[in-house]
Amino acid sequence: MNSYDYIFALIASFALCLVVTPFVILFAKRAKIIDKPDSDRKIHRKPTPLLGGLAVFLSFNLIVLFYSLITRDLIGDTIIFKNLLGVFLGSFFLALGGFLDDKYNLRPKWQLIWPILAALSVIVCGIGIDWITNPFGDGVLELNKYTIKLFWYHGIAYKFTLLADIFTFVWLLAMMYTTKLLDGLDGLVSGITIIGSIFIFFTALNKGDIIQYDVALLAIILIGVFVGFLVFNFNPASIFLGEGGSTMAGFLLGCISIISGSKVGITLLLLSIPFLDFVWTVVRRFVEKRNLFSADRKHLHHRLLDAGFTVKRAVLFLYSIAVAFGLVAYYFQDKGISFMTAMAAVVVVFMLILAYVYTKKRRKARLLTENN
Repeated sequence: MNSYDYIFALIASFALCLVVTPFVILFAKRAKIIDKPDSDRKIHRKPTPLLGGLAVFLSFNLIVLFYSLITRDLIGDTIIFKNLLGVFLGSFFLALGGFLDDKYNLRPKWQLIWPILAALSVIVCGIGIDWITNPFGDGVLELNKYTIKLFWYHGIAYKFTLLADIFTFVWLLAMMYTTKLLDGLDGLVSGITIIGSIFIFFTALNKGDIIQYDVALLAIILIGVFVGFLVFNFNPASIFLGEGGSTMAGFLLGCISIISGSKVGITLLLLSIPFLDFVWTVVRRFVEKRNLFSADRKHLHHRLLDAGFTVKRAVLFLYSIAVAFGLVAYYFQDKGISFMTAMAAVVVVFMLILAYVYTKKRRKARLLTENN
């Protein structure tokens, strides 16, 4: 493939989402699937259509279908057809669950079913993490040692690999819930997904002797779809990702990082700040003896707003953090920086951001008290 092929795929996926999204907006309005600003946790000021996940699902999978069946460009050395089938099934479950949640506001235990089905779909279809780079030293940690072959179909073995499948399952759930909890500001998750896909695209084409043209194509399709959606999703948003779209962003990033074989660490560094916020949220709610799936206004992006950031400034700030760590991840791959060193740097930056936000918030509160 040459650069023109990638440019065409980018334009095609962008244009398709640009066409599909207005129809989804119209459908959401007619079906009255609208997010109303009826609580302090919600930032928007006017009722806004949900179901953004449906627009992403249709646009992404239609382009993937074209490239996998018509051109065969996506079926290469890295990606096989059953992998794409797993991605389709997983994204379908998330789109369906997202529709039901956006329409009927499902209870948390019912919301959890769809991410679990999505993760199991890709595992059954052969997407798994067979090894990871040893975070504590040189070499790799193999996860595919304990394998149980279930059956053969058309020359392809379907098997259960204990450690690899468990790690894949946990990884995908973590990615889905990281982007789900991150989805609190207009365009934030869409932009972070674009940034993550851009770095996966460049690393797929920069693997030395093994260049993953098919992975790069899948990443560029994801970029085009979310750029098209961001046209309608950036502040002030005309449509929200909703439950299906927010989880689908993390799911698709997580799947591509696994398929590519070595992008799990890169994706984790790209989403490191949101991931730490996700971990911090789980710990905080556990300590406070609150429902882990309950909503609140204590996420990092909410704290940025409380500290005086506008929605656009907070989103652009978090974009810049993702780009910075994307560059670190890219450098990490080429230069062999210790993963633990990189993650230690992430923790330090996260704590500095929190310290800055709390300082600004206290200063703002003190000024308001003095003025009153």
